[in-house]
Amino acid sequence: MTYTYTPRGVCSRQITVELSDDGVIENVRFLGGCNGNTQGVSVLCKGLKAEDAVDKLSGIDCGGRGTSCPDQLSLALKEALAVMNK
Repeated sequence: MTYTYTPRGVCSRQITVELSDDGVIENVRFLGGCNGNTQGVSVLCKGLKAEDAVDKLSGIDCGGRGTSCPDQLSLALKEALAVMNK
C-alpha cells in the first residue's frame, strides 16, 4: 500500500510511505526537507514494522517547533496503518 501525507510545521512538503500487507515499511520518500537527514531516516526505517517506527520517531523535535520530519513520518505511518486496517 502506498500512502501520501502532507506534513505540517516542518520543511518537507510531502511524505510517501509504502507498506507491505503485514505493515512493514518498504519505502519512504520525503519531498523537501534536509536531504541528508530525510534520506537517513528513510533508509533506517526500511524493513521496520510501522508500529515500531512510530514508537521510535514520535515526539522528536526540530529546533523547538514541537515536531520534526521524523515525528511527521510517525504521524504519516499512523494514518497509513489506520487506512490499511479499515
